[in-house]
Amino acid sequence: MTDPIATPETDDLARHASKMAKKKAARDKIMAGKEGEKGLIIVHTGAGKGKSSSGFGMILRCVAHEMPCAVVQFIKGAWDTGERRLLTENFSDLCQFHAMGEGFTWETQDKTRDIAAARAGWEKAKELIRDPSIRFVLLDEINIALRYDYLDIAEVLDFLKTEKPPLTHVVLTGRNAKEELIEVADLVTEMTLIKHPFRSGIKGQPGVEF
Repeated sequence: MTDPIATPETDDLARHASKMAKKKAARDKIMAGKEGEKGLIIVHTGAGKGKSSSGFGMILRCVAHEMPCAVVQFIKGAWDTGERRLLTENFSDLCQFHAMGEGFTWETQDKTRDIAAARAGWEKAKELIRDPSIRFVLLDEINIALRYDYLDIAEVLDFLKTEKPPLTHVVLTGRNAKEELIEVADLVTEMTLIKHPFRSGIKGQPGVEF
C-alpha cells in the first residue's frame, strides 16, 4: 500500500493536527495542577450591557445542576422581569427570589427610602449567604447601592471575608464596582459599552433588557 500523495491541503491539515496536539498537551499539563474547589466572589461591572444577564445565566446553571441558589435584587425590584417570572413560577424549590429594590434612585427621588431598601436587601443577602445549603447567591445591582454609599463597603467586604461559607459563590453586579471589592474578588468581568440601541432612541424591550 503506497503512502498518500501530499498536497497543500493535506499538509495544512497535518500542521493543524500537530498544533492542536501540542496545545492539548500544554492545556492538560495546566489542568493537572488544578485541584479543589472554592466558593468564589464574582463581580460583573462596567458600562456595557450583560452584567445581570450573565449573573442570571449562572443562576440557571445552578438550577440545571440542582444546586440551591438565591437572588436578591437591590434596584429592579419593582420591575416585572422575565428572569423573575421564570424562576418564581418554575424553580422556586431551587431558587429563592427576593426583589428588595424599588427602582433606580432617580425614580424614587427619596434617599431615605432608597437607603432603607438597600439595607433590607443586604440583611436578606446576609441571611441567604450564611445558609450553607444555598450554594450560589446573586446580589443583582448591589454595586449601585455601594456606589451611592447606601451600604458600607467595609461592612460588605468584612462579611464576605469572614462569614461566607467556604463553598458558597456570591456574584455582585452593577456599574462602578468599588475598587476595594474588585481587589478582594476572585473573578471580575468588566462589560465594555461599544454600542447600545438606547442611544438610537430605542427603549428597553422584553427578552433583551428585562
